[in-house]
Amino acid sequence: MTKTRVEADADGIRLDALLAEKLAGTSRSAAARLIAAGYVTRAGAPAAKSYKAARGEIFDVELPEPRSPDICPEDIPLDIVFEDDFVIVVNKPRGMVVHPAPGHAGGTLVNALLWHCDGRLSGVGGIRRPGIVHRIDKDTSGLIAAAKNDEAHLSLAAQLKDHTMARVYETVVHGAVKNDAGMVDADIGRHPTDRRRQAVTKANARHAVTRYEVIARYERHTHLRCRLETGRTHQIRVHMAHIGHPVLGDPVYGRRKPEFGLRGQCLHARSLAFCHPATGAAVSLSTELPEYFTGILGLLN
Repeated sequence: MTKTRVEADADGIRLDALLAEKLAGTSRSAAARLIAAGYVTRAGAPAAKSYKAARGEIFDVELPEPRSPDICPEDIPLDIVFEDDFVIVVNKPRGMVVHPAPGHAGGTLVNALLWHCDGRLSGVGGIRRPGIVHRIDKDTSGLIAAAKNDEAHLSLAAQLKDHTMARVYETVVHGAVKNDAGMVDADIGRHPTDRRRQAVTKANARHAVTRYEVIARYERHTHLRCRLETGRTHQIRVHMAHIGHPVLGDPVYGRRKPEFGLRGQCLHARSLAFCHPATGAAVSLSTELPEYFTGILGLLN
């Protein structure tokens, strides 16, 4: 068992929601299962998922050793940018799903990681997402980190939460972005009528901030560098569409008709920086733009 402590920083939040917020990579349903199994205690007594915490209350959480997942390891080649006994960082190709989900039982990054790491991945995210600390969309390429043990996972998750893990993307968007640099500060939540989409909204939304700067301008498009201060689902895609500059090739938030032969959004997670969970050393990683991205830039010139 791995033990950790969680402190409530607000009054009246349900315990399952609190754990889902504090233990990155843990869904609310997974948190509810931990509570139901008796792995969450308050003052030594088991807690209930419906318990509403008070600010400053401390909860002890025992994270069980990960069970052997019903996911088949697959010998899928990986572009590994960094690896040691604690963390592995992969340059994910566009088109690869991060973890198994309905319709994607195999061929995912998790299948590949289980093979490469011989099953040695953290269990904090549950048996469907072993090792996964953060995610990027299927058709977004670039750097993604996975943890090989629970201690590393919790450390990286904490850095995500306090915004000390730096994630920088590059994208091409429609239109001429007015300013050379700017910030989108707009809450993101589930779309009110389409559950598959996110939207800028105030209803059941979470704070979201994206900073951007112009790299190059073209006749009808702009090449941007985007820095995430928060990590909401589809954040860059939603924020860029919100300011009137949807990501090129985005079939969900932009133009549904394929553009420049793209199958999905032109978005690449180019750099990643974090504090190593074991040594405390600064780790700063970057990757070249993939061929599909440079090909688009060539067509725009």
